[in-house]
Amino acid sequence: MKARVHVSLKPSVLDPQGQTITKALHSLGHKEILDVRQGKYFDIQLDPAASKESLALQLQSIAAEVLSNPVIEDFQIEILG
Repeated sequence: MKARVHVSLKPSVLDPQGQTITKALHSLGHKEILDVRQGKYFDIQLDPAASKESLALQLQSIAAEVLSNPVIEDFQIEILG
C-alpha cells in the first residue's frame, strides 16, 4: 500500500519559484499560462496489514509535524491502495 502527501504553499504566501517559472513560460511563448504555484509530494510505502484509519491518523500527524510547515503550507493526503 502507498500514500502520497502533497504539500503546497498557502494561497496567501508569495511563491517566488512559481513566479520565476511563470515568467520563463511567458518568455517561451506560453502567454496563456496565468500563474504557476510550485509544491512537492512525498510517496510513502505503508504496511498493507495496518488499518487504514490508523494509517490516516499517523499520516495526518506526520504531514503536519514533519513534511510541512503549517504556518505557510497546506497538505493533502491520498492513500493509493
